[in-house]
Amino acid sequence: MISIVIPAHNEARTIQATLSGLLPGIKSGEFEVVVVCNGCSDRTADVVRAVSDRIDCVDVEIPSKTHALNVGDSRTHRFPRIYMDADIRMAYNDLLTLAGALGEGKLLAVSPRMQMDLSSSSWVVRAYYDIWSQLPYCREGLIGVGVYALSEVGRSRFGEFPDIIADDGYVRLQFTPEERGAVDGVFSIVTAPSHLVGLIKIKTRSRLGEYELKARFPELYKNDSKDYAGAMTRLLCDWRSLPKVLMYVLINVVARLRAGIQLKRAGKVEWERDETSRR
Repeated sequence: MISIVIPAHNEARTIQATLSGLLPGIKSGEFEVVVVCNGCSDRTADVVRAVSDRIDCVDVEIPSKTHALNVGDSRTHRFPRIYMDADIRMAYNDLLTLAGALGEGKLLAVSPRMQMDLSSSSWVVRAYYDIWSQLPYCREGLIGVGVYALSEVGRSRFGEFPDIIADDGYVRLQFTPEERGAVDGVFSIVTAPSHLVGLIKIKTRSRLGEYELKARFPELYKNDSKDYAGAMTRLLCDWRSLPKVLMYVLINVVARLRAGIQLKRAGKVEWERDETSRR
């Protein structure tokens, strides 16, 4: 049996599509699924319960993703354990393959490859993700894909999830590059924002999450393997990609500035999310 934990905050518009891919495993008993509806003010829990009575649907008042992950952990019993965002789509067979990749024992943490749904996105958003998807650290996995899986040994690497924004970044940095990886041929479908404003919101959140991780857990960065300068230099060598690269850089600069302003004003991180991808 595979345990799947899904934190969901006001995801009534997306959660049914997410759970549909899990239904074969839920019905057969291969998947133990816990959906933790945290601080919801919409019908998320009603939608979940209507999908299948075999799903453990939990309502908690605290609107916190990491708190929801901890609640989900306390109600699951099996490994491997998959943590999945409520707005992500994955196929049943891909989830089995993802879990199976941990059975060999070499890798302790794995993720699928990311497949961006850009069908409703503007040119600016498509240009950003075209560059982002080519960067080596994005292809490593466990970042930006909305899904990661841990073996029992891997999950024992840390205790409860801390109260942070970047849970995927925190988990990724628990492991050396040799202990983590992306599984070829397995994909999670991520719906991209429709417009620039939504993209800047989630990139600001991502930057805040990175700042928070570096401030609270600097020792974890010994496991980081990002090479921004080298990756961007290779992309700049192709003049045809120059407009997209410039757009990518500009959006990241804006996100950094917004994140810095938010930290100075509030003294704490603020969760922003894009609503256009949830229509």
